[in-house]
Parts: sequence; structure tokens; C-alpha cells
Amino acid sequence: MPSSPQAASSAILERDGRFLLIRRMNPPSADLFAFPGGRAEPGETPDETALREFFEETGVTARNPVLFATYDLMSEKEGGSHFFLSVFRVEADADTEVVAADDAADPGWYTIEEIRSLPVPPSVLECAERLAVEIKAGY
Repeated sequence: MPSSPQAASSAILERDGRFLLIRRMNPPSADLFAFPGGRAEPGETPDETALREFFEETGVTARNPVLFATYDLMSEKEGGSHFFLSVFRVEADADTEVVAADDAADPGWYTIEEIRSLPVPPSVLECAERLAVEIKAGY
């Protein structure tokens, strides 16, 4: 019987057409580049999870989370992980320094062209592609 999914959230911070990604150090997405995020703690709302995880992994205090996408992610492996992922757009002060922490490494700002050539989960590429179109269109 399939297990009920674990709640997880991630946060997208965009500056000048570049997206903040970190390299995951731990499973389920070890060595993939992704938006900062992670599992919900008991009693947290999805937006609270996104802001907490973003801070834990980057040292940046984000604000104004706006739900952008949701994903029901099932691991291919037998007995693998099952997550319900909420992805938020967030804002942060432009002069804030990003520092990798927790299970994150190598934070960087990437264009959509660069993201297409990085090892990223499909959900990250899909969100970045959608956002790049919206940014170009002036949303």
C-alpha cells in the first residue's frame, strides 16, 4: 500500500533573470542542483517550511512566499520516498550574502540556459522554464 506523502517545500529566489540554486548533499537528490527546500516539521504550514528551509540552507531571510507550483513526487525505488512538494516564489533583500549551510553546498545564481545544462530534478527545470517565460513577459 502506498505511504502517504511527506510534506516538503522549496523556495525560488530570482534576481536579474538568475535563479538561486544549491547543490544537495543528501538523498533523495544528492548532487543535484535544486531550489533551497526540504521536509516540513510537525505543525508547519507549507509556506513556513519554505521560509525556514531557505534560511537554513542559505542564511538568507526570505519573505512574502507566493505558491507557484505543487508536485506529487514518487521515488522510482521500491520503498522509496514520496513527497508532496509546494514550491514558492520568495523575496529577499538584494544585498544579502548567500552562504551554504545545513545539507546544501555550492550556492549559485544561474540563468535558465545554465540550468538546462545542470543536473537538476525535473520539477526544478519545469519551474525555472515557466518563470523565465513569465519574467520575459513582465509578470
